Amino acid sequence: MTTVETNLAVRLGFQTDMTVQEIGYDEDVDQELREAIEQATGTELVDEEYDDVADAVILWFRDHDGDLTDSLVDALAHLEEGGSILLLTLKSGRDGYVEPSEIGEALNTAGLSQTRSVNAGKDWNGSRLSTPVKTARQR
Repeated sequence: MTTVETNLAVRLGFQTDMTVQEIGYDEDVDQELREAIEQATGTELVDEEYDDVADAVILWFRDHDGDLTDSLVDALAHLEEGGSILLLTLKSGRDGYVEPSEIGEALNTAGLSQTRSVNAGKDWNGSRLSTPVKTARQR
């Protein structure tokens, strides 16, 4: 793994001692990015069965994985308030590519906003997503 991948994980907001839940793992994921996140946090990624609160979620999503809105809502279930989701989708031309319009619609429906887009590897694009900050009146 190179310093470039580690720096990407840090630029995406992954910090020491964060608990990061990984959803949608399969053989096609970018192993270097996974390792970079683990190196940046100093902890192993936890899987979909994790039932405590996570500081961040990485969601690998392909067109054939079902409904993106449902996957995003599920990712929010154990996310710490103020936490973020890194949505990873396949690049254009790859089997499982998700149209940007579908991503945008799912983000709106799930109440998320995109704060950053990155090239997350040879086959993957990443979108850092955040939840709206709740004001005292909304709580």
